[in-house]
Amino acid sequence: MKRFLSLWVLAGCIFCQTVNAAETARKELSKQSQECLECHQSETPVIVRQWETSGHFQEKVGCFECHQAKTGESDAFDHHGVTIATIVSPRDCAKCHAKEVAQFEGSHHAKAARILGSQDNRLAEVVEGNRGFVSPGFPEGTSAAVVNGCWQCHGSEVKVIGEGRLDPGTWPNTGIGRINPDGSEGACSACHSRHKFSVEQARNPENCGKCHMGPDHPQEEIYEESKHGIAFHANKDKMNLENKKWVVGEDYNAAPTCATCHMSATPTQPVSHDVGLRISWNNRPELSVRPEVSDAKLGLADKDVDWKKRRDNMKNVCLNCHSAGFVDGFYVQYDSLIELYHDKFAKPGMALMGLAKPLLKPVPFGNKIDFTWFELWHHEGRRARHGASMMGPDYTHWHGTYEVAKNFYSEFIPQLQELAEQNLRSKDRAKVQQAQALQAKLDEVLNSANHRWYLNKMDPAEEAKRKKAQQEFQERYNAQKAKGA
Repeated sequence: MKRFLSLWVLAGCIFCQTVNAAETARKELSKQSQECLECHQSETPVIVRQWETSGHFQEKVGCFECHQAKTGESDAFDHHGVTIATIVSPRDCAKCHAKEVAQFEGSHHAKAARILGSQDNRLAEVVEGNRGFVSPGFPEGTSAAVVNGCWQCHGSEVKVIGEGRLDPGTWPNTGIGRINPDGSEGACSACHSRHKFSVEQARNPENCGKCHMGPDHPQEEIYEESKHGIAFHANKDKMNLENKKWVVGEDYNAAPTCATCHMSATPTQPVSHDVGLRISWNNRPELSVRPEVSDAKLGLADKDVDWKKRRDNMKNVCLNCHSAGFVDGFYVQYDSLIELYHDKFAKPGMALMGLAKPLLKPVPFGNKIDFTWFELWHHEGRRARHGASMMGPDYTHWHGTYEVAKNFYSEFIPQLQELAEQNLRSKDRAKVQQAQALQAKLDEVLNSANHRWYLNKMDPAEEAKRKKAQQEFQERYNAQKAKGA
């Protein structure tokens, strides 16, 4: 009983010390932040508790230091005699974190809202949506599918509609490419959730899963099936995720997370908030491109950093756990998958769709084949490429190349053949000529080495090799089975 009481006394002392330390720290805050807390500790107590466990609290950075604004700024408003803004933008964070913000602003993350207006967004605006979401910022309406879907990851253009009021069509929003009222791009809170801003949370792979998941870019799911993800979940308690200095091989060695590979420090490489500096392929488009190419299109300074340098940056991470032969072998495998997808499906598919377009209804996604082709490259082709990039075999094959091949041969090719046949009988000479060009390209593709199996024209020597290999496998398997029996 005495021991039990002693433990309670000890716990009580620790609690009192913690409370006293918090009270002391509060007294060291600015007068404005102390005034904020007088109301917010009762109005929004969870936010206050989260902030009290943050590094900001330890450094005496309070509410006012982050939310302060100048009179005349677009989103500034008077709040009990103090001029503040609801949104804390990267420009605000740069007052203390200038290097990190500069790195982030030079990355694809900060430019994520620029996808708006692409095919993806047309789907959510027109095909899936309508103009039923009416708000002060959108008096003519916008699509609820866009507001609740696309913009929540890519970022909205936040519209100010009055004193301290933000348009509900654009706020709340933590999309990583958000366009803020002060003109800055990006949202630090996309990864560093308010108001604790926990580095431990930011280093967890689930943190990236808000956006990097689903049918077209399932990085979170791929990581979960990979040996990296398996090792992480088996050894999470050994990851030292909350440590301020987090260098692979020094502070942890059990597994890598997304942050480990794409952002965090190695013994010879510093932390970077530019997530593109270790990526050697951009797998977003129909054809994968080198990252400097896509950076140039966005006008990013990284356009001058070639893919070989970026690959060396990533290898620098890999070599902390793997041998040079292992790492080099991985990249040979990855590049070969990109080459396979390009040569067998993407390049001929793009050429065929180009020839089919004049024969289709001109409305994007107004034809069944538009969806077939879009999913081939945007969903299935990406899954295959991303799966290979992160060593996820099931996503590379069954969710990737298998789905690409199945739909290429069972949907895409038959739809093209039907389109050509219909227009070969047209009374419009121009359509007949276009159909002839499409049919000629179809014949060329299907009679090529990659596809002639589909016409039952596989080279006899190749067919014989495959039959021999199959027979040898069956004999070996049966022999092992008999031995086991």
